[in-house]
Amino acid sequence: MSFGKLRIKKCVVTAVLLTLLAYSGLIAAAAAESSPAAIHKVNINDPYEPFNRVMYRINDTLDRIIIKPLATLYNKIVPHPLVRGVRNFFSNVDMIPTTANDVLQGNFYQASSDAWRFGINSTAGLLGLFDVASNVGLNPNKEDFGLTLARWGYTNTGYLVLPFLGPSTARDMFAIPVDYYGFSIYPYVHPDQTRYVMYGVNILSKRAELLSYQNVMQALAVDRYVFIRDAYLQRRRWLVNRNKQLGDPYLQAATS
Repeated sequence: MSFGKLRIKKCVVTAVLLTLLAYSGLIAAAAAESSPAAIHKVNINDPYEPFNRVMYRINDTLDRIIIKPLATLYNKIVPHPLVRGVRNFFSNVDMIPTTANDVLQGNFYQASSDAWRFGINSTAGLLGLFDVASNVGLNPNKEDFGLTLARWGYTNTGYLVLPFLGPSTARDMFAIPVDYYGFSIYPYVHPDQTRYVMYGVNILSKRAELLSYQNVMQALAVDRYVFIRDAYLQRRRWLVNRNKQLGDPYLQAATS
């Protein structure tokens, strides 16, 4: 196989795994807002709804045929303590782009908190397998470049379901390549097979965690497309507003 064809193959594998990982992660945004009280009436900006619904059906089929069965098997055969440890490990890995985006948003106190969380869990928590930091008040946080763009003023954006990638917006679709190539450890993981294994395990871990929400979402949602869209947009809007209010609590206490 020529070098050019080999490189194309690697790029395709990477892209597919990234999109599957992103899609499983974005389902979590909807699951996080899966109670009736959580879905409030919001201004919905969905200018591409016909296209979005087609892409939603494709993505949902992909999840139902490939990701969900594998995640179900993963939960059945992997011991629960190991499942929790794997989930903690990848949550700790995600603290690197989170901390970078904290800094880009000017939330320096949050950046120091997230950096301490990463450092403590990477050492005392054995590379993040154990969440020691939460026990000392350093709670989990998740940031991405889409939230950074919103912090910089790019807030007016339409809902967009990307092929394979799932729920997003015109703004948030830029987050994955920037976070991946700019801030994450994955481009530096070698050989390529090890990187692909990490992607796959992360996909299964994230999707397996969401299986408990599946029945709730199906029971609550008359139109699952609308449910996921509204939940995603509300979740992102809440995160954008929250980041505007982050600051140094000690400084605020001193000036109040």
